[in-house]
Amino acid sequence: MRSSEKGKVVGGEGRQGLSLGLATAWGVKDRPGKGPKPGLSLERIVAAAVQVAETEGLSAVSMGRVATVLGAGTMALYRYVESKEELLMLMMDAAFCEHPPPPAPEEPWQVAVERWARQHLAVLRKHPWVVRIPLGGPPITPNQVVWFERGLSSLSGTGLPEMAKLDALALVNGWVRHEAMLEADLREAERRSGRGAAEASASYWRTLGGLIDAQRFPTISALVAAATTDAMEDDNAQFTFGLERILDGIAQVAEHGRPRRRMR
Repeated sequence: MRSSEKGKVVGGEGRQGLSLGLATAWGVKDRPGKGPKPGLSLERIVAAAVQVAETEGLSAVSMGRVATVLGAGTMALYRYVESKEELLMLMMDAAFCEHPPPPAPEEPWQVAVERWARQHLAVLRKHPWVVRIPLGGPPITPNQVVWFERGLSSLSGTGLPEMAKLDALALVNGWVRHEAMLEADLREAERRSGRGAAEASASYWRTLGGLIDAQRFPTISALVAAATTDAMEDDNAQFTFGLERILDGIAQVAEHGRPRRRMR
């Protein structure tokens, strides 16, 4: 295995053009042989970056800040990762270090997919900074590829074609990410306002109810009346409702095929 002057891995089918950090993460390139002190490694760099994100927020993550945590020079980090963007990608991969189990034999595919989705959401709830990292493309880092494999294998029982499984998994993944981003946004709003979720929700319905006219907004008025008298469902119930509807839709496609689009 050889690397070019720019750090791109050369040699090995499918590995040409891999960035330095990605190649090291996959174990297809060794640590640089000279330059930084032996104690510095890609694993330590990523762990330090995750520590900064967990304690100070994602916006605090920079090559300089991570170098300070490690007691190293900023330029030393570039012998392991080529950019901050690559570091963020590897941080996200580290957050998914605990893998979901493969589907059990004869397990209904709905059960397997639901477990995958809930474990995915648990990771994003534990590391909310992950949803602040822009997605740069399909899964390519080691841990995320394992999650990708487990998600696709959970859909094996549907009998769907391979690309349809990919579409179905993307739909489930999108719902998980949407829920995690919404929760992260609400938590940030709660932090800024100093009010808890229940208090903020009650205040919203009171304010909305005082602003709208029931004749102009009859449907919303009915919702406000229900929200102020009935107990609101918790986040898990709302997530479950959406996930179940997605699984229902996948089941319909698996059984009857995709409906043809109506021509205008």
